[in-house]
Formats: sequence, structure tokens, C-alpha cells
Amino acid sequence: MKVSVTWLVACCAAASIGCATLGSADGEPDYAKDAQTNLERGEHAFEGSNYIEAQKYFEYVRQRYPFLDAAKEAELRIADTLFAREQYIEARDAYQNFIKMHPTYPKVDYAAFRAALTHYKDIPSDFFLLPPSEEKDQTEVKNAVRAMNDFIRQYPKSAHVEEAKEIVADARRRLAKHELYVAEFYARREKWRAVANRLETVANQFRGLGFDEEALFGLHDAYVKLNEPDKAKQALQEIIARMPGTRAAERAKAMLAKS
Repeated sequence: MKVSVTWLVACCAAASIGCATLGSADGEPDYAKDAQTNLERGEHAFEGSNYIEAQKYFEYVRQRYPFLDAAKEAELRIADTLFAREQYIEARDAYQNFIKMHPTYPKVDYAAFRAALTHYKDIPSDFFLLPPSEEKDQTEVKNAVRAMNDFIRQYPKSAHVEEAKEIVADARRRLAKHELYVAEFYARREKWRAVANRLETVANQFRGLGFDEEALFGLHDAYVKLNEPDKAKQALQEIIARMPGTRAAERAKAMLAKS
């Protein structure tokens, strides 16, 4: 007896759907009779990137066993599934609610770190078809710095502090690049006071991040344009003080000698 290819494909597709839902007729996961097994099944689905199914397992545990510690763990993992699905605002709310409801839970520092991390993950990307991130709105970059600094202050002994510090440093570099981008924008329009203001921000608020030389030489040039020679000299002197023994310092000395 011949069997049509179309029929075989349809059967395979149906079987595939059945496997994805663990054989449940209504599309729901195959819930177990105890909290721990459901947690484990949720973890298995999460590890396989089946986040929707994982979230269903965790929701089931949270609602069915509200007085067990397993429910707290499930609540935290629900936030993780939202995070993994890049639903960062919803994930942030879930983590923050977890912190409010369970402030003494052993993993509360993890929840606080992940809540802060949602801001960093929501920073505009450098996708090649889009403008560079320094040209975009910096609200989430600033929020990431603020949230991570709050986390570091509140949970100084957390295992996530070092990663938080790295994120703060990266976000601050992004903010410095944005200030330099805006300074360049104003320089092309010869708005030298605005240039000086932006470069002063980089030189003073973002020192030591790798932009000191560019900012301070730029400040010198801007103050020359503004006919403020004393401030121009101060910028060169600052280069010498911050970067002794470097080519930048030697260049600044030579410029001072000619001024």
C-alpha cells in the first residue's frame, strides 16, 4: 500500500508537537505530582532553550506549592526565563518583586544583580546596519551604571560584585565615548564652549578610562579657540601630570614651551 509523502510529513509534524509538549493533549507540559520534579523538568526545558515550557513548569510550582521553598526558587526562575527571552522590563519587575517578597532568601543578591543587568542588556547595540551606540540615547547606559553601583553598595560581599564592576567600567566607557562624539559634533559647527563643556566632563568624570589624552588635547584646542590661554595651558599641564614619561606628556611640554 502506498503512503503519500504529504501524509507522512503531517504525521511527523504532529509527533514533533506531541514531543514538545511531553504528550499533553492540551499543549500543557506533563506536570508531575511533586514540586521538585516539576522544577527539574522546568530546568531541563530551560537548558534546552524551551523557555515558554520552562516558565509553565515554574509557574505551576509557584501556584501549586506556595508555602514551599521550591515556590521561591520557581519565582526566581520565572524571572530568569523572562530575561532569557530578552523581555528585560518584565524580567526587571519580576526580580524586583522577588527581592521585596523574599529579602532574606539566600539568592536575593543574584536577583538584585540580574535586575541591574537588565539595564545593561537593554543598551542599544552596535549592529552594523545601525548607527554606533555612542550616537544613540544613553538613558539605559546611565541606568546600568546607577543600578550596578547600587547593587555593589548593597551587596558588597556578593559573588557577582566583580562582574558588576566590569559592567560599570564598560558602561562608563560608553558614556565617555558619547561625550566625545557630541564634542566632535559641536566642533564641526565651531561651537567651542559646548566642545569645552563636553570635554571637561570626559576629563573630570571619566578619567583613567583611556580617553584622557584625547579629551585634554581637545580641551587645549577648544580653549585656544575661545581665547582662554590660561585654561589651554592647564589642559597641557594636566596631561603632563596624569601621563608622565609618555609621548603625550612630551608633546604637551613642547606645546607649553611654545605658548
